[in-house]
Amino acid sequence: MNTLVGKVAFVTGAASGIGLGIAEALAQAGVKVMMADIDGEALAREVARLSATNADVAGVRADVSLKAELQRAADATMERFGKVHILINNAGVGGGGDYGDWNDAGWEWVIGVNLMSVVWGIEIFGPLMEAGGKAGGEGGHIVSTASMAGLVAAVAPGYNATKYGVVALSEGLRPKLAAKGIGVSVLCPGFIRTRIMESARAVPERLAGKVALPDASALPSEFAAMAAQAIQNGIDPLYVGELVVEGIEGDWPYIFTDNQFESGVDLRFAAIKAGFDKIRGRTPRY
Repeated sequence: MNTLVGKVAFVTGAASGIGLGIAEALAQAGVKVMMADIDGEALAREVARLSATNADVAGVRADVSLKAELQRAADATMERFGKVHILINNAGVGGGGDYGDWNDAGWEWVIGVNLMSVVWGIEIFGPLMEAGGKAGGEGGHIVSTASMAGLVAAVAPGYNATKYGVVALSEGLRPKLAAKGIGVSVLCPGFIRTRIMESARAVPERLAGKVALPDASALPSEFAAMAAQAIQNGIDPLYVGELVVEGIEGDWPYIFTDNQFESGVDLRFAAIKAGFDKIRGRTPRY
């Protein structure tokens, strides 16, 4: 997308952290933004703050782990702005339990928010974006937030699995949607100054008391302290938003926030390459 001025964006998880940073950066670039979040109070506060800067923003409360609520949010976006050009599938949660602690409710929650909301977001907003895409000359773009844990399995199993899924989904859809005038990028942030460690606050009422949440006291003290400090001193979410704006304008396939985990990605692909080396020269049996 060569210019973003006057375009319309829908952003999930927009009341705090990376989602708020993206919503603010888009608004600063002249984009009209519908902000969605499960935290209605925080959402109203941030919509009011951005509106006071003359940004054209609105808010809709939605639990993105429920497809019907995403559909309702899409309807609200169309009613407010008439069209949509940019979809930011950003909402995400940590937790869900580690091996030996996970349960069905935890998987339902983490998969619902981190992966299925991305699937449903594309399913619901894709046709709306196509309407003004290649044929209409306006174009469109989808950015889905994964994580460096979507390239290197370094966090909890459920989190890793969903973030790998977002990467795979984005990579697979990029060539297909390009033909329809819609760009696709996957955002893989590192340590960002967010409230990801407080994901328990976003557990929906239907799953309250059922989700296995991470127990910080069970983590090695050095690791817990490192993670907490890394996030507290992490990258400014608004800077991440500015990178996303640049990524949309330049149609970047991958949007990274820093090089901190580049060596980990190199090691992963070296291990994959080593797996092929083990069978090189062998003749398969058929």
